[in-house]
Amino acid sequence: MDDFDRRILALLQQDATLALKDLAEAVNLSTTPCWKRVKRLEEEGYIRARVALLDGERLGLGLSVFVQIKTQHHDSRWLARFAETVTAFEEVVEFYRMSGDWDYLLRVVVADIAAYDRFYKKLITSTEGLSDITSSFAMEQIKYSTALPLGGG
Repeated sequence: MDDFDRRILALLQQDATLALKDLAEAVNLSTTPCWKRVKRLEEEGYIRARVALLDGERLGLGLSVFVQIKTQHHDSRWLARFAETVTAFEEVVEFYRMSGDWDYLLRVVVADIAAYDRFYKKLITSTEGLSDITSSFAMEQIKYSTALPLGGG
């Protein structure tokens, strides 16, 4: 990966709808070499998807809940079932296996506390072996970005 690739990725992180001509101009390449680089970045997995970022508030999904989970199980079969179950919940937008005091961290997006309560009941009734669950509700979103740091800073 060189500076051209990094600049292409940085621009696409800001606006994935950029026309190829505009992208090529912005990185000082002609259209065909720029297109080849974008295709290669996609094929090599640097670009996983091009998506639209939606406004949760406007869609009535203004509550982010961070759910920390401890489990009694740590075997691969249980984890596979647990991962399959949790990833199937559309409310779960992020899901991590953690080090430290908690085994898993979820970010759940819902309309309100009642919707979270319905999700919580669904989670605990469809998954066995959870020993502790704690939830923290985001009061204010101060920073949110999907852009990865590509520069030298």
